[in-house]
Amino acid sequence: MDESYNNRMSLVKGAKDIAKEAKRHAAKKVSKIVNRATEEYSSQRNYSQFQNEDKDNDYTFYTQPDSNGHFPCSRTANDEDGEHYASDATEGHDDEDEIYEGEYQGVPAYTDRKPRDGQDSLGQPVSDSLRDRKELELERQADEEELAQQYELIMQECGHGRFQWQLFFVLGMALMSDGVEVFVVGFVLPSAETDMCVPNSGAGWLGSIVYLGMMVGAFFWGGLSDKVGRKQCLLIAMSVNGFFSFLSSFVQGYGMFLFCRMFSGFGIGGVVPIVFPYFAEFLAREKRGEHLSWLCMFWMIGGIYASAMAWLIIPHYGWSFSMGSAYQFHSWRVFVVVCALPCVCAVVALTFMPESPRFFLEMGKHDEAWMVLKQIHDTNMRARGEPEKVFTVNRIKLPTHLDELVEMQSDSSNPVGQVLFMIRTELRGIWLTFMSCFNYPVKDNTIKLAFVWFTLSFGYYGLSVWFPDVIHHLQSDEYASRVKTHNNEHTEDFTFNFTLENQIHTNGVFVNDRFISMKLKSVTFIDSTFQNCYFDDVSTVGSLFKNCTFVEAFFYNTDIDDSKLVGSRVINSSFHHNKTGCQMTFDDDYSAYWVYFVNFVGTLAVLPGNIVSALLMDKIGRLSMLGGSMVLSGISCFFLWFGTSESMMIFMLCLYNGLSISAWNSLDVVTAELYPTDRRGTGFGFCNAMCKLAAVLGNLIFGSLVGITKTIPILLASAVLVGGGLVGLRLPDTRGHVLM
Repeated sequence: MDESYNNRMSLVKGAKDIAKEAKRHAAKKVSKIVNRATEEYSSQRNYSQFQNEDKDNDYTFYTQPDSNGHFPCSRTANDEDGEHYASDATEGHDDEDEIYEGEYQGVPAYTDRKPRDGQDSLGQPVSDSLRDRKELELERQADEEELAQQYELIMQECGHGRFQWQLFFVLGMALMSDGVEVFVVGFVLPSAETDMCVPNSGAGWLGSIVYLGMMVGAFFWGGLSDKVGRKQCLLIAMSVNGFFSFLSSFVQGYGMFLFCRMFSGFGIGGVVPIVFPYFAEFLAREKRGEHLSWLCMFWMIGGIYASAMAWLIIPHYGWSFSMGSAYQFHSWRVFVVVCALPCVCAVVALTFMPESPRFFLEMGKHDEAWMVLKQIHDTNMRARGEPEKVFTVNRIKLPTHLDELVEMQSDSSNPVGQVLFMIRTELRGIWLTFMSCFNYPVKDNTIKLAFVWFTLSFGYYGLSVWFPDVIHHLQSDEYASRVKTHNNEHTEDFTFNFTLENQIHTNGVFVNDRFISMKLKSVTFIDSTFQNCYFDDVSTVGSLFKNCTFVEAFFYNTDIDDSKLVGSRVINSSFHHNKTGCQMTFDDDYSAYWVYFVNFVGTLAVLPGNIVSALLMDKIGRLSMLGGSMVLSGISCFFLWFGTSESMMIFMLCLYNGLSISAWNSLDVVTAELYPTDRRGTGFGFCNAMCKLAAVLGNLIFGSLVGITKTIPILLASAVLVGGGLVGLRLPDTRGHVLM
C-alpha cells in the first residue's frame, strides 16, 4: 500500500517537473517570436510571421468566414487523425465536441495534438493557483507585446479613412458636450441664483457641485470602461448627462437644481476618460498624435457654442413664460435645454459605432474583434474605390488571462439583492484595476501624470475664474467712478417715469411725487424723506433706501420690500400687489453681454494653438509640446502685472489660453498612450478626476483673491504651471510607440 502510494506521488512530482520545464521552453519561444515580429516590422510592415509559425508553436489559428458568413473548422498540418480541437474562445466541449445549448460559439480554431500551456493532457484548463504567478505574468506580458505589434500592423492594413472620420465626428460631438457643460456652469450661475432667490450663503455652490460630480464620474466611468467596454460606458454616461440636463431646466427649487446638475456632471465626467482611449484604439501610431489633437478642437467648439447661445438667449428676458406664481421658465432655462442638444446628438450617433476591437481582444473576444476590424477595412477600402480588396488577417493573438478576481454567484433570489451584488462586484473590480495603476511598471507614470494634470488644471481653471472676476472688478471700479451724487435736493409734484442709474441721493425731500413704470439701477437713497408719494410698477436692481422715512406713501406692483428698506421708517403707508420672488432683468445690461463676449473671444483664441499642436504633435514630440507649453504659460502669467485695463486683461486671457491649449492636447495624447489597454480607461479617469479636484480648489482659492492682491495669484499660477511642465518632461516619450 505504501509502495503504491509512493509510486503515485513520485509520478505526480515528475509530471510537475516536466510541466515546469515545458513552460520554461514555451516562454523562450514566445520571446523569440516577439523579437522576430519586431525585426520584421522594422524591415517591412507585414504580419506574415504571425501566420506562418512552425508546427511546434502552440498558438491558436483562427480562420476567416466563408462567403456565407460561416467560420469553417480547419485542422493542423500534423493532425493526422483528423481530430478537431476547440478554440480557446469556446468552452463546454466534451469528447464528442458537442456544444452545450446557450453557450458562446466563437470562431472555430485548430491546433496541434499537444496540450497547450495551462492545460492538462485532456485539454482541460489547469488552475492558475498551480502555476507560478510570476511566470504567468511574464507570459501575459509577452503576449501583450506580441498583440501590440500585430494590432499595429492590422490597423495599418485597415488604413485611415472614412471609418475613422465618422468616429472622429461622433466622438467630437461627445467631447463638445463636455466643453459645453463646463461653460454652462459659469453662464447659468448668476441667473439661476438670482431667479431662485439664493442667499449669499448658498451662492457659489453650483460651480463646486458640478465639478465634484465630474470628478466622481471621471473615476467611475473610466474604470468601468475597462470592464464593460468603451462604447457602452460612454453611451450610459452621456445618457445620464442628457437626462439630468433636461430635467434641471424644469425644476424650480435650488436644492433640486443642484441635485440635477451634480448628476449631470457625474455623467459628463466620463466623456474625456473614455473618448480619447476609445479613439486612440482605432488609430495607427503615425496618425494617433495628430488626430487626437484635432479631436481636442471639439472642446473649443463646445465653448464657442455655449458662449454664442448664452449671448443670444440669456439676456433676452422676454423669452420666458410662467404658469402662475409657482412655475417660472426664464430664458436661462431655455439656454440649459439648448446646451443639452449636442449630448443628445452624440448619443444617437454613437449607437451606430462599434466597440473598440482592442478592448474585445483584451477580453478574449476574438471573433467580435475580427468582425469590427473587417468593418473598418471594408469601409475604408470602399471609400478609396477598392471594394475588391480582401481583409487578409486570419489570426490575432489573444493575451493570457490571469485570475485576478473570482466572482462568486449571488445566492439571493431577490432582484434587488442581485443588483446590489453586481454593483458591489463591479466597484471592487474597478478598485482593483485602479490599484494596479500603482504597480510596476506604470506606478511612476501614474504619479507624474496625476501631478501634471493637477497643476495644469489648477492654473488653468484658477485663472479662468480670476480673469473674468478681475475684469468685472475693473468694470465695477470704473462704474463707481462715474456715480452721480445729489445732495439736499427737493422735488414736489414731479413724475418720475424714466430710469435712474448709478446715483446717490442724500438728504433729499420728495413731496407728492409719482414714480411710475420706472427702474432704479444701482441707486441709493440716504437719509431722504418721501411724503405722500405714489409708487406704481417700480423695479429695483441693486438699489437701497437707507435710513429713509416714508409718510403716507402708496406702493402698487413694486418689488420694494424690507430687504430694500434698510433702517427706514414707514408711517401710514400701504403696499398692494407687491412683486414676489427675485426680479431678473437684462434690458440694456451691458455687463451680461460683456461676460459672454469675453468668454467667446477667450475660447476662440485657442484655435491657433489647436492647429499648431495638431500639426507638430508627431514632429516635435508630445513631451516637448507638453513641457514647453506649460512653462510658456507660466511665464506669460507675469505679464498680468501690466493688466490695468479691460482691453489689456482680455489680451492676457487670449495669450494664456492660446499657449496652454497645446499642453492640454499633448497631455491627452500622452495619457492615452502610456497606459496598457486593461488600465487605460482607469488611469485616464483617475488623472481626469485629479483635474476636476484641482478645478474646485482653483476656483475657491483664486476667487477669494479677486480685488485683494495680484501678487499671490500670479506667483501661484506661475509656480504650479512651471513645476508641472518640468515634471511632464520627465514622462516617457510615447511618440512612435504602439499601444500596449
